[in-house]
Amino acid sequence: MNLAVRRLLALVAVFLSAFIAVAALRAWRNGNGLRDLFPIFSKNKTEYRPENYTFTEKVPLDLGEVELLSRLNEEYAKLTAAVVPSVVSIDTAGVQQERLVDFWGQTRGFRPNPTRGQGSGVIVTSEGHIVTNHHVIAGQQEFQITLHNGKKYSARLIGEDSLLDIAVLRIDSKENFTPLKIGDSSQVKVGQIVMAVGNPFGLGETVTQGIISAKERSLSENQRDLFQTDAAINPGNSGGPLINLRGEIIGINVAIFSPDKQNPGFQGVGFSIPSNDVKESLVQILERGRPIYGFLGVKISDLDRMTRSSLGNGAEIIEVTPDSPAQAAGLQPRDVVRAINGEEIVTPSQMLALLQRSKVGETIALDLWRAGRSLQVKATIGESGAANSPSPKPMGAGKAQDPEVVLEAIGVQVRDLSVRERMSGYRGVVVIGIAEQSIAQQKLAVGDLIVSVNNSRISGANDFYLYLAESAAAGNTNLRLIRGGQMVDVDLPVISQ
Repeated sequence: MNLAVRRLLALVAVFLSAFIAVAALRAWRNGNGLRDLFPIFSKNKTEYRPENYTFTEKVPLDLGEVELLSRLNEEYAKLTAAVVPSVVSIDTAGVQQERLVDFWGQTRGFRPNPTRGQGSGVIVTSEGHIVTNHHVIAGQQEFQITLHNGKKYSARLIGEDSLLDIAVLRIDSKENFTPLKIGDSSQVKVGQIVMAVGNPFGLGETVTQGIISAKERSLSENQRDLFQTDAAINPGNSGGPLINLRGEIIGINVAIFSPDKQNPGFQGVGFSIPSNDVKESLVQILERGRPIYGFLGVKISDLDRMTRSSLGNGAEIIEVTPDSPAQAAGLQPRDVVRAINGEEIVTPSQMLALLQRSKVGETIALDLWRAGRSLQVKATIGESGAANSPSPKPMGAGKAQDPEVVLEAIGVQVRDLSVRERMSGYRGVVVIGIAEQSIAQQKLAVGDLIVSVNNSRISGANDFYLYLAESAAAGNTNLRLIRGGQMVDVDLPVISQ
């Protein structure tokens, strides 16, 4: 054996000796024996010593010791079982026209964009009528209803109240369904126990329990007098019922407050539309196909700084509609409305909401400021409709004109509302650009919140462009918008080619 081989073997022997010494030291420190270094010689390689264990059959408390809680537990379960068969999940689908723009922001056509949504609802008649939120079904054309037992049905839209955020569907079936009774929300008290039922995040039927935290809460000037509850309400609960301990509907869940606007989640503050308001709108839709709003016949604006500094709050009348209840009552332009039926008017949008929610035929008392003196005038509320207000034009009934040409002539660019704006109760689109020498340059302003086209509420920018293009091709178009905290009506002329 030559010298090189002997040296190599010596190095290998030294290396193995060092490795075994280090491994043995580690095994000793860990409390193991030398056999554990070589698994083939270890006696424990397949051995497992079972653990001793003993379960207890003794409960900490007998049910007799917590009798009240035991009964409450059973009653919650009984209440839930009685209610959930009437609560449904709503899946929606539709196609909206998406505007295509070029590098310079000009409209270059439209393309269909499939949309899907999900929400909750509650059966309120034996015939299968369902109450849900308007924003659940807005802009959608197909509705699928899933019952508690898993059965699925198609449904059709009967009517909608965008102001109250209520819509009514009917299940396409001749079966008899199990409805929930609509309770009297005027009897609701702060602190009473309630349960919210719905389909949050599309997970399926969910029941949460809490109390009425407050009444007469407001998300916007249009959505007022809401119930606030700490029963957990999350995205997807919209349209589900808020029920009392008798299983009656006392509200329809509509919104939550969340500081995280990008990923909204329940923070202990949810809102519901009182059942009395829901029932009134429901009956009107079932009997007449639409909600009925009160009508006075005035256009109003906010007070200028000087007038507000001397009078305080109020709304100024800038126009009186001919042959309207306002004209019959003797109201005049430049009158300042300071209160209606004793309720102080703070903003024009608040006054508009009060008038729309007044009953047709009701006599209201208006506290006015006219030419330096106070006076009180009584007026009888009329019905908002074709005879006294702009009527909605049917979408899709316009002339066969190129929508690109129509929109280019109007020259307005809008964006969808942010999550924060929607959570604050607003609906519509915001003006972000106006083309020079266009029709919109003299009519609209950047920052305007457009809420309706010809009295039809819009759910987003795509809807707005589609409705505007079709309407302006057929005739004059009315836009209702909020500017500087006040409601403003803007009329656009027909666009002819």
